[in-house]
Amino acid sequence: MQTLVKHLKTLVQSVSEGGDPKSRLRHTSKGKLLVRQRVNELLDPFSAFLELSPLAAHNCYGNEVVNSGAIVTGIGRICGQECMVVANDATVKAGTYYPLTVKKHLRAQEIARQNRLPTIYLVDSGGANLPHQADIFPDANHFGRIFYNEAVMSSEGIPQIAVVMGSCTAGGAYVPAMADENVIVRRQGTIFLAGPPLVKAATGETVSSEELGGADMHCSTSGVTDYYAHNDRHALQITRNIVSNLNRQKKVDITVSPDVTEPKWPIEDIYGIVGTDLKKSFDVREVIARVVDGSHFDEFKAQYGSTLVTGFAHLYGYPIGIVANNGVLFSESALKGSHFIQLCCQRKIPIVFLQNITGFMIGREAESSGIAKHGAKMVTAVACAQVPKLTLIIGGSYGAGNYGMCGRAYSPRFLYMWPNARISVMGGEQASGVMTTITREQKLRENKTLTDEEERAIRTPIEAKFEAEGSPYYSSARLWDDGVIDPKDTRRVLGLSLSAALNADIADTKFGVFRM
Repeated sequence: MQTLVKHLKTLVQSVSEGGDPKSRLRHTSKGKLLVRQRVNELLDPFSAFLELSPLAAHNCYGNEVVNSGAIVTGIGRICGQECMVVANDATVKAGTYYPLTVKKHLRAQEIARQNRLPTIYLVDSGGANLPHQADIFPDANHFGRIFYNEAVMSSEGIPQIAVVMGSCTAGGAYVPAMADENVIVRRQGTIFLAGPPLVKAATGETVSSEELGGADMHCSTSGVTDYYAHNDRHALQITRNIVSNLNRQKKVDITVSPDVTEPKWPIEDIYGIVGTDLKKSFDVREVIARVVDGSHFDEFKAQYGSTLVTGFAHLYGYPIGIVANNGVLFSESALKGSHFIQLCCQRKIPIVFLQNITGFMIGREAESSGIAKHGAKMVTAVACAQVPKLTLIIGGSYGAGNYGMCGRAYSPRFLYMWPNARISVMGGEQASGVMTTITREQKLRENKTLTDEEERAIRTPIEAKFEAEGSPYYSSARLWDDGVIDPKDTRRVLGLSLSAALNADIADTKFGVFRM
């Protein structure tokens, strides 16, 4: 595990540098701060920043290196207020939007909307990456959805603040134009629907970028911008002032314990508890004991459905329910999980799911005992639960087990993975076995046999494909999760995520029909 963690840290450090040295030098020579410097300047001193999906777009565009998807997103405190920050990285492909840049931006807005977080846009982008326009522009969840979300969140009372620190061209001009309040940096920020070359081609007019859409013009003439900043730091200080005047107060729907105690056992022990071989079992209670306050866990139905561990605990004083895998899900496990989720919803207690699941039990006995309908009860309970749901994949996440344990499709507020995790519809060996069996039966119908060489030719590429696509890095690059995290950071990351989630009221839950 520690080898995997070392690789993770090396990779995250590499992508956090942004563009290549030449691009970074070109950026800073203009007096601009690098994107993560901007974020740090914006946040309260010494406060935590929960960066989301730093490995987005990793190895997704062939020879093109698009570190972090050319955009940094995450949650941090500004004047004590938890906010979502969306910041373009102009050192990476001029901050242009690739398909996964759009997806990452939209995911940040989704999190902000679900959790009612004021959203700060640090704009410095060349707009859409034109060679990828077909995968960026026309569809429902493409570039235009950014502005739709901005309008809807504003209508719902979620503050939208834009800081124009560089280029803001074409459709991207609507980010500041649709914000509740905005800031622009003189001789650096520009806002226009069409840049000087297009204006020249379309109208014959010759105009500079500053004349067309600079701070002086927009602050004094067009009224598109509200605050005039002299440099990046000045702009970020103005932004902090804006946030300080939002007149927002966090109202938590749950009772928070004043006594927050660290776990009794060091969280570093997890490195020795959970290994890289997912076939080797471990007791998930050992993980729970190293994450929750005081290692105190009130287990629910401990003797029933023992392959699913459920119970109550506290995380930084916040009450939580925990649903954790300890083996394959049987009917009893699914019923227990459904019961516990209903309890949490009735009491409005957030739920943390710890996934390490190969799926639901299969076979004649399992089917005759009603595993399909009992599993469906758990999936229904998870889908309908309106309490904040946080999911962490600490091992395998396979098949329908992913659904029952609040996978991405079930709208967890946040979903993270450990570096040892795997995610697939099934394991590579199982997939190759299925395809081999199908081919063998097909040949038998033709009075032929499957040779060992033919079987290897089927199995090898399938197993290699599943091995590559089941990686947490493959997942994180495609925004199937919100980040791969060091197991040692589990308590902190879940705590920050839970705190952010509690900015929104917890709605009442209504369940559909449970097949009895």
